[in-house]
Amino acid sequence: MALLEGCKHELEISIPVEDVEKETAKVAEQFRERVHLKGFRAGKAPMSLIRKNYDSDIRQKVLENLVPKAVDARVAAEQLRAVSRPNVTDLHFHDGKDLHFKANFEVFPQFEIPNYNGVEVVYKEPEVTDEDVTKRIDEIRETKATYANEDPRPLADGDYAVVSLESLSGTDEGIKADEVQVLIGGPETLPGFTENLTGSSPGDEKEFDVTYPGDYGRETLAGKTVRFKVGVKGLRRKELPELNDEFAQDLGDFRTLDEVKDAVRKSILAQRQNDAQREAKDKIVDKLVDTNEFPVPEIFVDRQIENRVEQRLRALQSEGVDPKSFKLDWEKVKAAQKDAALREVKASLVLGKVAERESIHATNEEVDRELDRIARQEKQPVAAMRRKLTENGELGRIASHIQTEKTLNYLFEHATKTAE
Repeated sequence: MALLEGCKHELEISIPVEDVEKETAKVAEQFRERVHLKGFRAGKAPMSLIRKNYDSDIRQKVLENLVPKAVDARVAAEQLRAVSRPNVTDLHFHDGKDLHFKANFEVFPQFEIPNYNGVEVVYKEPEVTDEDVTKRIDEIRETKATYANEDPRPLADGDYAVVSLESLSGTDEGIKADEVQVLIGGPETLPGFTENLTGSSPGDEKEFDVTYPGDYGRETLAGKTVRFKVGVKGLRRKELPELNDEFAQDLGDFRTLDEVKDAVRKSILAQRQNDAQREAKDKIVDKLVDTNEFPVPEIFVDRQIENRVEQRLRALQSEGVDPKSFKLDWEKVKAAQKDAALREVKASLVLGKVAERESIHATNEEVDRELDRIARQEKQPVAAMRRKLTENGELGRIASHIQTEKTLNYLFEHATKTAE
């Protein structure tokens, strides 16, 4: 065995002539049993004619039968973890001689992570103020708002106008709605609507232009100026529920407003802790990647690049963009994505090594809990969901994700947290 570079290995393999001749005779006999030569029944043609007429096919079949087995046997004997299919070179296949060739392939990297405990990372335990709780409760309160009709009067900032609207020009897609609620002067209301509706009264009908910003969320309208016909149908007043125990009880399993405040505080704290710990965990992994040099199989990087591209194409497809419209220059894509993909692969290998050293793995109970959660979410029987996820390989990825999260938790728990 020879280590060429990084994770690339090369094996020089010889297959004894006796084994080659035995396999050749076996393959030739298989050919004689199934081929038809003029003047002979199947299986009755002289072997000399079979060898003469199908020599190249027989030799190819012999190679297909012998080479992979020989490579697998050597890989197993030398306890190598091959991660790519072998590329066979320098093949010497001559009658009456041993079969010689070289097999080139990549192997799983051999490395250690010596100092993964006590990695120094900036981390401050999050806090939740009374103002944070008040703001969140106000947001919940907004979702419970009701709207009461008011007597007709001219519209002003802060009013909720009920309007009908219809696009007249400026967009290929027709926009029409019989009843839309518009907050005059509201942050989500386009200036064109506020400017033209202010001062209007219920019963008025107007035509005016509205210009959409270039970064508008709906691409078909971004940057366009659309002319609308708008009719003011009414005026409404927002009414917020009082903050009391009755409000709390309407939210679910709460008896008092104080119970709601406690639950909100815990929810905000849990989210902030999760975000802060996620950031710290990412920094720990970044440090381990930066401080530990080891070779990475090129095939791992190529696969990660493919995953990144596929995720991006799926995201574009979800936005209504046809992935087939892209003509990808794979070499340019690889060059652009290589550095990021390499770091992601190294991070995965680092976490895998820590998990191996600390015997961290996903238990059957943990996988089952996640499976139950997915089944409830998809409203399918657990058995059917297990079968589906097993067939598409997703169950293995679930176990891998659990292992990764547990490994990240281990690294965070054993890190040295410092003040910023």
